[in-house]
Amino acid sequence: MLIDAHQHFWLLKDRVGQWPPPSLEAIYRDFLPGDLLPLMQAAGVSGTVLVQTMESAADTDFMLTLAGTNAFIKGVVGWVDMKAAHASVQIARLAADPAFKGVRPMLQDIADDSWIDDPALEPAVEALIDNGVVFDALVLPPHLPHLLAFAKRYPALPIVIDHGAKPLIATGHYSGWRKDMAALAALANVHCKLSGLLTERGDQKPGSVRPYAETILELFGSARVIFGSDWPVLRLAGDYQGWLDFCRDIVPAADHAAVFGGNAVRFYCLSDR
Repeated sequence: MLIDAHQHFWLLKDRVGQWPPPSLEAIYRDFLPGDLLPLMQAAGVSGTVLVQTMESAADTDFMLTLAGTNAFIKGVVGWVDMKAAHASVQIARLAADPAFKGVRPMLQDIADDSWIDDPALEPAVEALIDNGVVFDALVLPPHLPHLLAFAKRYPALPIVIDHGAKPLIATGHYSGWRKDMAALAALANVHCKLSGLLTERGDQKPGSVRPYAETILELFGSARVIFGSDWPVLRLAGDYQGWLDFCRDIVPAADHAAVFGGNAVRFYCLSDR
């Protein structure tokens, strides 16, 4: 299967006061399965992983409902308050739904960069491991040393870094990002998504994105890089087919089956539900 392992759906009525703002006209509207399906079909994409965009249980329930009625949604990455007293119970409840595959706290929006490096997370992390639920890391470069400590503490927890940790491509910051990513790539439980690099933290052009994308592939290898579109956020800087073609040009043909499908299937335990 050709899998898009990172995409979003939302309804503006549920996002009052939330991102995106009206100034981002290309994405300031509702996005539902009927909007993505024609793009997927044209690109030959078989399925997706639907990822949360709000810190709310209601958003996770919304996504699971969509997964229940749209077979192409192979998995859902939702949100849980991982430091809440009931986090373990909540994770077990969500994991009873076969579509629920992962948890993503919005680390990029938390003021404390070291939030993830906290032993208080242990009950929630143990519940993730016990229930076969993975961890999506929505981080920025300053979070990477703290994510490294977290990943070392829980080697049994599969972790994937979203959007290459959103490097500052527009300003050319590279060496510090590469060093921190290399330390994470040395851990067998850490993966990285080839996603979001066109639109995150600047108006990048493909030429400036390419060295970062190639570095991700070099550091993590073809067995731990996972393709994702980040649609509809992608609409801010590109189009669905164009991003897929760009990534295909970077990844050696011999590794396409893994990066564009097999790794996502393995990491998220996807199946034809």
